[in-house]
Amino acid sequence: MTMYKHISLYCFFIWLLSFQANAQNNQLRAYTLEDGLPQSQVYDIIQDEMGYLWLGTQGGGLCRFNGEEFEIWNETHGLQSNYIHALGFANDTLFVGTKGGLSIKAKNKFINLEGPRINKILRIKNKTYLATNIGIYQYDPNFGLRKIKLNPKINTSIINDIAFDGRLFWVATNKGLWKLNKIQPNARIIERHSAHNFTAAIFHKDKIFAAAFNEGILVLNTNAKSYGNNWISKPLRVTNISVHNENELWFATDNEGIRIVNAGKRTQKRIINRKNGLSVSHIRKSILDRQSNIWIATSGGGFYKYFQNNFIHYDENTGLKGNRVYAVHNAQDEIWASNSEVGLVKIDSTGIQHIPQDDRLSEVRIKTIASDQNRNIWAGTDGKGILFKKRIITDSIVVDSSASKNSKVDSIVKIDTLKKTTFKNYLVDRDNGLPSDWIRTVLVDKNTIWAASYSTGIFRFKFDTIRKRIKNLKKFDGKSGIKDLQIRYMKKDSLGKIWYATQNGHIGFIKRGTVTHFGNVLNQKTAISTLLFHDNKLYIGTAGRGIWWAELNEKSIDAKKLKGRKKPYSDNIYQMIFDEQNNLWVGSERGVDRIELNQSNDIVDIFHFGRNDGFLGIETHLNAVTKDMDGNLWFGAIYGLTKYEPTETTKATIKPRLFFEDVKVTYQSVDSINLNSWTNSDHILKLNPNQTELSFSYKTVDLDHPNDIQYRFRLNNSEWSPWATESKQNLAGLAYGSHSFSAQSRNYRWEESDPITFQFFIDSPIYEKTWFQLAVLAAILLVLGGYALTYIRRVKRKNKEERERLQMQNHLLSLEQKALRLQMNPHFIFNALNGIKAMGTSNPQRMNTTINTFATLLRETLYNSRKDYITLDQEIQTLKHYIEIEKLMASKPFSYEISVDSDLDPEEILIPPMLIQPFVENAVRHGILKGVRDGELKIQFHTSEEYLHCTVLDNGQGIFQSQKIKTNTDHQSMALTVTRERLESISGKDALDIQEITNKSKEVEGTQIAFKIPLQTDY
Repeated sequence: MTMYKHISLYCFFIWLLSFQANAQNNQLRAYTLEDGLPQSQVYDIIQDEMGYLWLGTQGGGLCRFNGEEFEIWNETHGLQSNYIHALGFANDTLFVGTKGGLSIKAKNKFINLEGPRINKILRIKNKTYLATNIGIYQYDPNFGLRKIKLNPKINTSIINDIAFDGRLFWVATNKGLWKLNKIQPNARIIERHSAHNFTAAIFHKDKIFAAAFNEGILVLNTNAKSYGNNWISKPLRVTNISVHNENELWFATDNEGIRIVNAGKRTQKRIINRKNGLSVSHIRKSILDRQSNIWIATSGGGFYKYFQNNFIHYDENTGLKGNRVYAVHNAQDEIWASNSEVGLVKIDSTGIQHIPQDDRLSEVRIKTIASDQNRNIWAGTDGKGILFKKRIITDSIVVDSSASKNSKVDSIVKIDTLKKTTFKNYLVDRDNGLPSDWIRTVLVDKNTIWAASYSTGIFRFKFDTIRKRIKNLKKFDGKSGIKDLQIRYMKKDSLGKIWYATQNGHIGFIKRGTVTHFGNVLNQKTAISTLLFHDNKLYIGTAGRGIWWAELNEKSIDAKKLKGRKKPYSDNIYQMIFDEQNNLWVGSERGVDRIELNQSNDIVDIFHFGRNDGFLGIETHLNAVTKDMDGNLWFGAIYGLTKYEPTETTKATIKPRLFFEDVKVTYQSVDSINLNSWTNSDHILKLNPNQTELSFSYKTVDLDHPNDIQYRFRLNNSEWSPWATESKQNLAGLAYGSHSFSAQSRNYRWEESDPITFQFFIDSPIYEKTWFQLAVLAAILLVLGGYALTYIRRVKRKNKEERERLQMQNHLLSLEQKALRLQMNPHFIFNALNGIKAMGTSNPQRMNTTINTFATLLRETLYNSRKDYITLDQEIQTLKHYIEIEKLMASKPFSYEISVDSDLDPEEILIPPMLIQPFVENAVRHGILKGVRDGELKIQFHTSEEYLHCTVLDNGQGIFQSQKIKTNTDHQSMALTVTRERLESISGKDALDIQEITNKSKEVEGTQIAFKIPLQTDY
């Protein structure tokens, strides 16, 4: 009997270990307020057609999650209430059930319908039913919310859930479970099956599972003669029932997490609660997304991503002393890890064992761990030398005495001898002969210890435990041939050579006491973090330059960068190790990559594992990686220790799906169409000739790798654009006619989505239409015909008339040129005279000043107009008088500045008169006076060897905005046109440059007008 007890206990112990391993394998990642969630109470969670997760919170409103970021809507955005109890989707419309009724989100608008609190939103037979606190409601697009009057008890009950089995409706209420043939006032079957308080119901494989709050789970057969009355006693206090993994019922409870039950056998499989990593026990719901992840909504703990994978994570919550793991080492059947600054932990078949910290190493980091052939531990520290833990095995005797009461037979005595392991600590430091206490790496070669220090080289020694001193010390430093003593890593190859890598990128090895130093073999200014030997190849991991490799050679290192179709997720390489399948695993600050290599050592494929994939340690630590005897990989990181157990089954990726999120025409969203129904269809968006600017936004949602989606696009039948992360394209100046815009995405595995296409047509203006062009052509032919009839009579007079006309034209052009110089805006003169008149009674002194200035301006204008060129000094004086008049008449004050930057005197530089005044007038009248800021006008002149350059700057509203407002007959537009023609005749085409001044936010802050004319002087 005793033997059977021992066997039973042994089996139980093995089962317990396997159960714990399975429990550890179920990873939970929490999303809380720190991640951007607006409220920690998440009452409902659903996934839409695009793949976004939508969460309804209690007090934080509605939010959408793409795997990394949250977008939030609340009462300030039009939502009826921030307290959300239920969510539902129908086509592209989101239904939000709140404590005050229903909110409907269509596009970016909310339609709010008042009503009772909504507990569940269900879509059955293309109808939307609402389970509320006072009966069942139905939403109708034409009539809004409508209460469905059934049995009076149902109408006044709290409706918690509705399940449909294909024939009957099962209504879970606080007054019982009801079955109906339809949810209409004339329902024929209205029967209460059970009178308990039912909180949830679901139909699965011909059975109804209904949760009674304090009674358990009622199971009803829907395909048998009798429904039966089978109960599952646990769980109680169920808030929601979901089906995952084909036949698992997930019961969310408000007091003990989630109970998972096999639906067929009705046996409990496991529990997810605080022991597994949940922060609260009140669970509201769980859903399965399209990428096989399970999401858990909680009340008070945010929501969680739950996934089963090959990773087992250890941290402070699951047994470690702290989260940071600086070093990991495999010592036969034990894993040793350096845990934060609190010493070592050992992981074996019994779990995590805390190794008491030596008092001399309090708050000291252990950066490297090694073991010798006797399984003694050697640990290098920062500033305290090397900790040597000598393993001591002693026998422990256990006596088991058994005797029958009142028996004359001697007692049977069984003696067992057990092995007990303890460790004796020795500190190897400068006090007992070690050249340095700062140890980067420790290696054990048989009974010889190798230690690499931070800056004093490499040491080889043995340790005498009796005298507590090192012996046979050999130091390798600059005198030995190591030209860079900042050792960063040290590794032994299969032939026994000790290789080292340095902070400055140097590599070398030590063989039989001789140093071979190769120097900077990468020709890169980067530190080498780690070395790895595999299949007679050397792999080099760098800090910022990726992975390099070379064939092992004692004479030289010809390193090549590891390349392929894909690139590692980071070039900061902290860890490298090969698994049993010859895959290279690389640790970085972003997680770990599994790299598949071909025979030519090219990268064939890369699998990345980050926090969303279950690698919860996030950033790996330098060289904290090892492989145990079973082929499992162990990674040390800043957030714990992660074990990877290779299996043949891996999570399959799904083909990405791409959707149009928005289409904008001239910066306005096209809300009148359903983008999903227009995608890849015959629908064509008709646009008018002015609508030639379009913007397309598209998105693929990947909750596992949200930042690794790439996109490409093309217009019509052009080549595809390069892959990029940008998911929005702006198209401007499109040609008239038919167009099609196509986009495509690919995920982190480079699996491509089906292309999506949107068709549109830009109508051409009337002058480009065929009938209009034919009509114009006919009119031209008629005119030409009429002209041909008169041509013969005119040909004799042509030469004489042409000469007279040319003479007259030359005369008129000459007069026009002088008239243009005399041209001054009549409105300006009129306003100036009116202003002078108004000053007569109010300010005679100012009137006299204004009259004098105005008279001077007129006199200078008349005088200068008779000349072909005036000096720059004269032009500046005229401009000053003109601006002073403008300042006296302006509706608001402004300042001006005229500057000259030239080695020549302004009186020596010649310039055509009246060339700058139109630009100044435009800057004052249409820029400064119409702007909202205090006016500033700057006129700048400078000279080069061949040109005189002029720049007019103002801080007004901008010339292009001004031109949209004023009419084409405006005087200033005429003046600018004539001045432009003058400049082109003087300096050639593109002599004038007009542009608006904008800030970093693309807001217009003024106008800059610049031109140049050939430099002329009076000598």
